[in-house]
Amino acid sequence: MMYKDYLSAMPEMKSGEALYAALSVIPAYEDRIRNENTPTRLMALSDLYKLYIPSRMSLEIYSKLYLALLRSMQKKGTKTAIQQHYENHKGIIGQEYNGIVGGSDSFTIIGCSGIGKSSAINRAISLISDNRIIEIEKPYAKVIPCLVVQCPFDSSVKGLLLEILRKVDESLETNYYNYCIKSRTATTDMLIGLVSSIALNHIGILIVDEIQNVVNSKNGKNLVGMLTQLINNSGISICMVGTPECTIFFEQAMQLARRSVGLQYNSLSYDECFESLCKTVFNYQYVTHKTEISPAIIKWLYEHSAGVVSVVISLIHDAQEIAILTGKEILNIETLNMAYKQRLTLLHSYIHTTDAKSKTTKPSKKKPIAKSDDVQINIINGVSIVEIAKKAKTDNVDIVPLLRKHFPIEEVCL
Repeated sequence: MMYKDYLSAMPEMKSGEALYAALSVIPAYEDRIRNENTPTRLMALSDLYKLYIPSRMSLEIYSKLYLALLRSMQKKGTKTAIQQHYENHKGIIGQEYNGIVGGSDSFTIIGCSGIGKSSAINRAISLISDNRIIEIEKPYAKVIPCLVVQCPFDSSVKGLLLEILRKVDESLETNYYNYCIKSRTATTDMLIGLVSSIALNHIGILIVDEIQNVVNSKNGKNLVGMLTQLINNSGISICMVGTPECTIFFEQAMQLARRSVGLQYNSLSYDECFESLCKTVFNYQYVTHKTEISPAIIKWLYEHSAGVVSVVISLIHDAQEIAILTGKEILNIETLNMAYKQRLTLLHSYIHTTDAKSKTTKPSKKKPIAKSDDVQINIINGVSIVEIAKKAKTDNVDIVPLLRKHFPIEEVCL
């Protein structure tokens, strides 16, 4: 059967250590770079953004996309697919048509902004497709393994369909987009029929990024409905990628919830995985005086990044940039603090600088308030705050260091 030719053209699926190694991107680094001039070091510092360390999320996304592509390819070249071509043609010329090939599947990849969803998807795509178009000899066909488009900000159905055509033209050097733009009869129904036929012939997986745009748009349900129709008329898999805010939208109705079953991710926990990430990134130092990462720095990074990978990399990058430009030439808590206060100001409201271990420890119970000489004294964990204040006043010293001996204190700049 012809569909076997499509399956044989797919790259071999990787797993285990081979998959981890293939997904990793480790830029070359030589310690002598720290002795180069300032412009050279600042340009080399940008290598931090090229670094990619696979996580559990990366491995799961690769497997999910590969298997979705496999299901799509199984339907291409079959007798049912040929029958679907005739049905789709009816839609193109404005007649009533049906979905024969049947839907493959749709799923979501939902996660907080900055945790690396897009990077994981791009790495998986590069591994699955090897940045090439799959070509079939008998019958001759070209298939784009993974086509990535962005959901329009207004969730326009016609806008998304035209964007799919434009992306196909870029990859296959066709002219579908210009034809539809110039055609006055290019209705939404006609476009759905055309895109369904093109997807049946030339697309493996359709990935729709920024799907959270459907949440605040009156066209949101229409767009998801169009994607469902596209699945049924083309047999391809569709992946929708977005932030957690779109979860509420998909929970509104059963038909929407069915289309949102998939992968969900949060920011990293304070564990060995986060520590390993920090240690790897911290090794890329371009300041004159090299330092070693300590548990205190790892804890600080978690508290000031909330476990978001992109924020960790930005902090370490900007801290070194500031250190080089100001002549401090060292990566430590001081320069990291400078980066946090000067470069990440807009993120402060989204990052709660709390104790990294607070998620796993229970809050201590307050002791009852005691009275002494008609003065109410607060006693917490067996320590009197009033007594500490009296000692600070008697000894004429700052009260903060005395309090820090007994209580966790966080200083906030106003």
